[in-house]
Amino acid sequence: MSTSVDARLAPPLWRRMACFVYEGVLLFGVLMIAGYLFSSLTQQRHALVGRHALQAFLFIVLGIYFAWFWSRSGQTVAMKAWHIRLVTIQGQPVSQPRALARYLLSWLWFVPALVALSLAGLGSPAAMFGLLFVGVVVYAALSRLHPQRQFWHDAVCGTQLVTQLPVARRAEGSGQHNPAP
Repeated sequence: MSTSVDARLAPPLWRRMACFVYEGVLLFGVLMIAGYLFSSLTQQRHALVGRHALQAFLFIVLGIYFAWFWSRSGQTVAMKAWHIRLVTIQGQPVSQPRALARYLLSWLWFVPALVALSLAGLGSPAAMFGLLFVGVVVYAALSRLHPQRQFWHDAVCGTQLVTQLPVARRAEGSGQHNPAP
């Protein structure tokens, strides 16, 4: 089944957020495997020993994951499931440097909440979860201020998220009949 990209159809915010949550579930497995690899290679016996090196390693693993998928096909596994594709403003595939820049700027989802946690000295899991949740909701809501409803890290990077539906599904939605070959 072939697919079609329609740059006029920016995915609605609820679909992008559902993809965001699904991506988090998938990344849990990626990070578990990467963490196990790191602890095996470094002979890490206690989670707090080498904690900053592990965090840096996982940051790099995530960067490779996203830059590779975005520059290769424009879609991670979660984005494929939710029919979302990353392209440039001109509708072209994203280069690796641009994908890496988008990955780095996408941390804007979390940095304000993490800085607030640090400055407030809050360390309880409930406070961390609550502040991160509020930060993500506020950042997502800010996309409403963008003329094309894109996230601000996409605006800075010259990228956009577009809807990519299978052709047969697009034909169904438009009332056209798509006979089987």
